Amino acid sequence: MKVAFVGKGGSGKTTLSSLFVRYLAGRGLPVVAVDADINQHLGVALGLDEARAAKVPALGDHLAAIKEFLRGGNARISSAAAMVKTTPAGAGSRLLRLGGSDPVHALGQEVEGVTLLATGPFNDDDLGVACYHSKTGAVELYLNHLVDGPGEYVVVDMTAGADTFASGLFTRFDLMFLVAEPTRKGVGVYRQYREYARDFDVAIRVVGNKVQGADDIAYLREHVGDDLLTWVGQSSAVRALEQGRQGVVLEEQNEAALGQMCAEVDARTKDWEKFQRQAVEFHVKNARSWANRATGEDLEAQVDPEFRFPVAHA
Repeated sequence: MKVAFVGKGGSGKTTLSSLFVRYLAGRGLPVVAVDADINQHLGVALGLDEARAAKVPALGDHLAAIKEFLRGGNARISSAAAMVKTTPAGAGSRLLRLGGSDPVHALGQEVEGVTLLATGPFNDDDLGVACYHSKTGAVELYLNHLVDGPGEYVVVDMTAGADTFASGLFTRFDLMFLVAEPTRKGVGVYRQYREYARDFDVAIRVVGNKVQGADDIAYLREHVGDDLLTWVGQSSAVRALEQGRQGVVLEEQNEAALGQMCAEVDARTKDWEKFQRQAVEFHVKNARSWANRATGEDLEAQVDPEFRFPVAHA
């Protein structure tokens, strides 16, 4: 399953995504964690010190090699340079699998049984000449070509705010967890996300964070309704983890919330046909909007109408 964590800045999105990744890995489940936030903090949240986290190779720095590998023998793609972030898989494309030996996963840093991938930070060379989607394009290509099987998880910590919807990346997930504080701003972001996702059949469940009591829960239920899945309370254990302490045990209630989240993910039905259809829709949209001009080619020709993922009916 492909899972995204989204929410406004400061909501605890990175903290919750790291706790969920730790929960999965602690049960021996294969999991890839992807830091796709403009503020690259997921590695530290997973237990790396700042120096090691800063050395995780940036996917964006290896984009040309990633494109060349994924293109493989796909005759519809003239060159790696003609691939854009939305280019879908087709006949001859190289598909990726968790734990596979490929140039993408080779960029990962192993952390306590987790493979951590990172888009890389926004650096001085990017200022004034690039947007952060030039970084997350590598993540979109990765997800477009990834065949994740039952009991395998890719967890992506997305960039904060509605910027999530500035590309088709938001449709690449089986489920999005929206981390919301019990405040007007928190539920306002939820409404914004629901509005943006409404026409794209994107599954969103809300996880309340920084909940202090029954009034906070009632507030979230009033404004979020049935989309509220669970909530996490104020946690001394989380604070200890953020301070770099080892051997920390999460509070029973918060551990149970992670279990609810895992069960919700596992209950999702994998829809490979929708996954490929949405990839094609956004690729065509991008081709007509800017990518044809940028590459000097008709990128709609990259779409393979006969392509089906090899596990489409798993």
